[in-house]
Amino acid sequence: MKLSKLYGLHSVQAALDYSPKKIGKAWIDEQRQDKRLTQAIEVLLDLGIEPEKVDRKKLDKLADSHNHQGIVIEVELPAELSENELKTAVEYLTTPALFLVLDNVQDPHNLGACLRSADATGVNGIIITKDNATGITPTVCKVASGAAETVPVYQVTNLARTLRWLKDNGLWIMGAAGEATQTAYQTDFTVPMALVLGAEGKGLRRLTKEQCDILVKLPMLGQVESLNLSVATGVLLYETIRQRQLSVK
Repeated sequence: MKLSKLYGLHSVQAALDYSPKKIGKAWIDEQRQDKRLTQAIEVLLDLGIEPEKVDRKKLDKLADSHNHQGIVIEVELPAELSENELKTAVEYLTTPALFLVLDNVQDPHNLGACLRSADATGVNGIIITKDNATGITPTVCKVASGAAETVPVYQVTNLARTLRWLKDNGLWIMGAAGEATQTAYQTDFTVPMALVLGAEGKGLRRLTKEQCDILVKLPMLGQVESLNLSVATGVLLYETIRQRQLSVK
């Protein structure tokens, strides 16, 4: 069990909405009174959690000097799931698979943003690497705004092996790479698939790229060479949803 502290009204509200049973403690600014804070306190009280009133200096310390907006809570972070749990999830799918694979992604802000996009587009789960990558952290949960509770995150030790298993079970492996010869708009995303993106600034590792059935890119018409990882993820996932919705009309 990983316990951590979340702070700020937005993050606290997301925890209240999506994982109220995982909240253990709460601290509030003894001097602050406003509508949003009062509403959060009322929900906490309904859950049987009486926030401790403390001074701002104590809250600043609890929130590591970040902007806490008068409230900090202690929560149990979502747990990463195992490779065996991923296999079970794939075997029980009743709709065309859509998994997001992040190869050695280390920035928790990017993982959090990817979780939000994954939730919005109905992704079946995110697959991350165990080594040289971020897992679920307080920053990830804060950026994800509740999506860390709704989208399963599977942590695997050998990504190439996992991708081979996914292929053996009927999924197409679509890798995003700048050197690809075809764009996402020229690619069939209606098939059961895993969309693979590489680490910030590095892209896909060689062994990961070798497991991809198709490499795709986004058209870049300006001067910059690439998009931020989470932005590119959002574009690719929404292109997938666009194609799939058109295919069922």
